[in-house]
Amino acid sequence: MELNDYQKTAVLDEHNACLVRANVGSGKTTVLIEKIRYLHQQKKIPLENMIVLTFTNKAAGEIKNRLKIQNIEENPSSLFYGTFHGIALKLLQEVLPLEELGYTKDFQVCLPEEELELANQLIHQHTLRIKYKNRLRKRLDHKYRSATSRQPEYQDDFPKLVTLLTEEKRKQNKMSYEDLLQCATKLLKDHPQQLLQLKWIIIDEVQDCDELQFELIRQLKRPEVGLFAVGDPNQVIYSWRGSMFNIFYKFRELYHAEELSLPVNYRSSQTILAVSRRFQESGDSLTGVQEEGEKISVKNHYDPFQEAEYLAEKILALHERGVPLEEVAVFYRLQSQSEILSKVLEKHQIPYEISQKKIIQDIPVLAWFLHILRFLSNHEDLTSGTYVLCDKTFGEGWTSKKARTEILNFTQGSVFLSKSLLFQAMWEYRDTGSGYINLWEQLSLEKYLRPSSSDYKENRRQILSLLKKMESYHSIRDFLNDLVLNGMEPEKDAVSGESVKLMTLHASKGLEFDYVFIIGVNDGLIPLNSRDASTEEEERRLFYVGMTRARKFLELSFYINPGTARVFPGPGRYLSSLPEKYLAHPADATRDTKEAARHLQDLKKMILEEKLRKLETPKEYARSQEQETSLSPDEKTALPENIPPETPKQLVEHPKYGRGSIISETEDTIVIQFDDYGEKEMLKAFSQLKKISCTGRCKLLWPVFLFYRDGLYFDSSEKSEKYFTFLRK
Repeated sequence: MELNDYQKTAVLDEHNACLVRANVGSGKTTVLIEKIRYLHQQKKIPLENMIVLTFTNKAAGEIKNRLKIQNIEENPSSLFYGTFHGIALKLLQEVLPLEELGYTKDFQVCLPEEELELANQLIHQHTLRIKYKNRLRKRLDHKYRSATSRQPEYQDDFPKLVTLLTEEKRKQNKMSYEDLLQCATKLLKDHPQQLLQLKWIIIDEVQDCDELQFELIRQLKRPEVGLFAVGDPNQVIYSWRGSMFNIFYKFRELYHAEELSLPVNYRSSQTILAVSRRFQESGDSLTGVQEEGEKISVKNHYDPFQEAEYLAEKILALHERGVPLEEVAVFYRLQSQSEILSKVLEKHQIPYEISQKKIIQDIPVLAWFLHILRFLSNHEDLTSGTYVLCDKTFGEGWTSKKARTEILNFTQGSVFLSKSLLFQAMWEYRDTGSGYINLWEQLSLEKYLRPSSSDYKENRRQILSLLKKMESYHSIRDFLNDLVLNGMEPEKDAVSGESVKLMTLHASKGLEFDYVFIIGVNDGLIPLNSRDASTEEEERRLFYVGMTRARKFLELSFYINPGTARVFPGPGRYLSSLPEKYLAHPADATRDTKEAARHLQDLKKMILEEKLRKLETPKEYARSQEQETSLSPDEKTALPENIPPETPKQLVEHPKYGRGSIISETEDTIVIQFDDYGEKEMLKAFSQLKKISCTGRCKLLWPVFLFYRDGLYFDSSEKSEKYFTFLRK
């Protein structure tokens, strides 16, 4: 491929450390691949002396495939390339003296959900006082962040839990994602001589680095090791999970890195780039090579239902003009926005695909079976063994206390027959590295899948299919570690032909389409209500990422009646900042607002009923642990930790402030004591409060419906016709 001058400069750069600011659509992956080829073929650097770090398995796979296409003499498999966690795993298993940290080379990598299960077990076993257990997962993630990051003071036993959790994971020979990075970083620091052959570090999407990943890079980067990093500060959209906005500054200051840029965009029309520039925060201004293209369409809709009907008609019209459905994408801020849209597309028989990460663990029978595999490969894995036995659908339906007792009797060498034939078979199994398909018979899984159940055939097919995939792995442990790090999607239902892509703005990163529709550009959605300046900046970057996914056509839309009080009606502030000369405002179709409102309510009712049906399916393991108290699982979830079960106060939930209890109320106002934000007084009509029933389900206390009349917005929950202060722009 012919490189432009900017790309050539980056590829041929001779500095020890080089940072490349790559604008959207500027060919950064091409530059990264060409850099590897240049170092290997021109500078004679063996592939095994390079480490290439990516943030997704998809990116790592693309590098692998494109290296093959480049006809590089050596086998690309000799290259240390992959995600940060994948590279850390490889270093720990093949290079570094892991035994120093109390682990063996055959350790297991556990998912965040598994770490959470183990943490909850320890809380129960040691009677730890942990506030707000619904936030435990976030707190476990935060414990790896910098000490300078602002974290709430809970004044509970969390520090003790962290210590116990660390010890238990080491005992069970397990590591979380964060443990992989921390252990690799520590051992590299203690044994820098272990990677003397390393000559170059190459990093893709460097702007997504968090502090743990940054520390790993620091230990890999010795003075004689070259560093080449490509990224775009304008695409930092994951700060909520630790991404460092100042990563370019840190690298520049630490390694005196040369800073280059790739300003030329090859993807989008000139009009799309001109509008997107308004949301570009840093770097060289976007320039493009494509034609001017169509103006940006700005469309208003009465409500989400009317919008969905319009989009269905628009997509059908585009398809009739010869536009492939796969080149059409609809972006939104929240995943819940896809619900109404998907129902309307189904009604119009338009194939669609919701871009939402699904893993095989989401399938109940496979989630249960994977815990069997984890116990088979590691008999110290008390968490997985307990999960298997406690499962109400496929396991024995025991309480966690009974299951733990059963397992400990075996692990401590007691001689007796297990009350569970399944556990007896699991305990006696030894991994020989072959014949995994025979596990079906060896464990007598037929019995536990309940042949008389309606789901038996499908569950059997799922397990046998997974066992077949395992045949290519040397051991169960290798299969499980690969599954955790690289993922494995469930087998998808066959979709006839092409399909429209529905996804959040976050999910759109790295993709591109000819036709892009960004819906809900209302304040409160795009952007979300910002709590501080940094959040607002990230919302702007997110909108920028979404717009720059479009090649030919971009349409932005907003609601007159969003249907929820937290979203402001009318065009959001991002729309008002766009240069008018690049915009088009298509005429509105004739609208029957009453009919639209009725259809919208019908759809919402249908969606709610579907959600309630899903709630009827218990999460077996979680439920089994809850059985050991007098409270039901849902009741326990509904109650904050600092309020005893017998408290008669009405419990409520707020989308921003979380759970709390009603202190007092008048005809128009209500005072709530929130668990995390203290006491707050709110207007009932705009409170967005949901009542938490004894079953743990929520019901909106004061539904708010907005109606438009004579240029003003009215609230149906008020007896008098008080109007909002939002005027039509």
